[in-house]
Amino acid sequence: MKKLKGKLTIYVLFVVLIFVFVAYFIVPKIFVVSYSNIEIKNDPQISTEEDENKFTVTHIETPNAVKGIYMTACVAATPSWREDLSKFIADTELNSVVIDIKDYSGTISLVNPDLQGDDVTGCRVADMMEFVDILHKKGIYVIGRVTAFQDPYYAKRHSDLAVKSKSTGGIWKDKNGLSFIDVGAKPYWDYIVDITNASYEMGFDEINFDYVRYPSDGNISDMRFDWSVGTSTKAEMMEKFFSYLHQELKGSGVKTSVDLFGLVTVAQDDLGIGQVLERALPYFDYVYPMVYPSHFAPGSGGFAKPAESPYGIVQYSMAGGIEKERAWNIANGRATSTPSKLRPWLQDFDLGANYGVAEVQAQIKATYDVGLNGWLLWDAGNKYTRAALREE
Repeated sequence: MKKLKGKLTIYVLFVVLIFVFVAYFIVPKIFVVSYSNIEIKNDPQISTEEDENKFTVTHIETPNAVKGIYMTACVAATPSWREDLSKFIADTELNSVVIDIKDYSGTISLVNPDLQGDDVTGCRVADMMEFVDILHKKGIYVIGRVTAFQDPYYAKRHSDLAVKSKSTGGIWKDKNGLSFIDVGAKPYWDYIVDITNASYEMGFDEINFDYVRYPSDGNISDMRFDWSVGTSTKAEMMEKFFSYLHQELKGSGVKTSVDLFGLVTVAQDDLGIGQVLERALPYFDYVYPMVYPSHFAPGSGGFAKPAESPYGIVQYSMAGGIEKERAWNIANGRATSTPSKLRPWLQDFDLGANYGVAEVQAQIKATYDVGLNGWLLWDAGNKYTRAALREE
């Protein structure tokens, strides 16, 4: 009996040793990290040092004709949903995606303690670097969207930089209860630069700046700009910000783009928010006018109901933008044949009219008909009209 027990003890010890050997030496070599049916098997770009999630970041060239969609940080943080959109891009003529880096709330989706703590309410993407790498492997150009001066998070913590209320002396808020940073608050400019550099280092190919403007909605007469008033007009201050971004980022390798109201293509002033197309053109690689037909006033371009005239509004607005850009090229000694920097944001959501296949395709056709070859589709809910796009 004792001899039997001794043999059992030796057997158990032998099994334990085999288990330990497998656990420590075999399993790590076959470990697979899976993201919603996408697998990365011992990717040689993944470091085997202490930071096992560190990637050797690569970037891909800007497509000749960018055709993209917008993706919120919340979608990017949801494996099943982001995989659906990634497949949608890969299966159609689309080749690009715009992902929120800093959204309307001021939440930075990148988990980076040097930029922002954990006291945020918006969505964050813990594996953003891995996700960008996955998109690159599918040949998808990745653009990061950074909302600039609308930033309730930052304004609350740095109230001295925020747009103020004349009546209360506190932080001014728009009709939706959102606060803005004063465009003239130069200390904030470095924050935007830091976010841009961190995003590029994480793999984003291009950074797209949105809300690069003074507030436009709410009790405008109650706004006070402690950093802007008495120094420059709104348009001049905005251009100073554009110039600063350009100077700080020009050696980094990152491509830059800026979202402007669709009306800048035909307006003769700064729309009261500091946006002038010609003041943006020198400082960005690309300019994205948001030419959503539903956002044009009745009568614009001769259309009584702009939302019901998707082809006409996009043709009218982008033709105006091209003419302004052509005149700017001539004034600055650039060839009129220089490729356009303009890429319109097109409407793929219901507002003012129901938007489906015909309406989306009409906007794309108008973009091509004025001589442009790139465009992006916007829907805040990330639900796009797939049938409007060519399958590939």
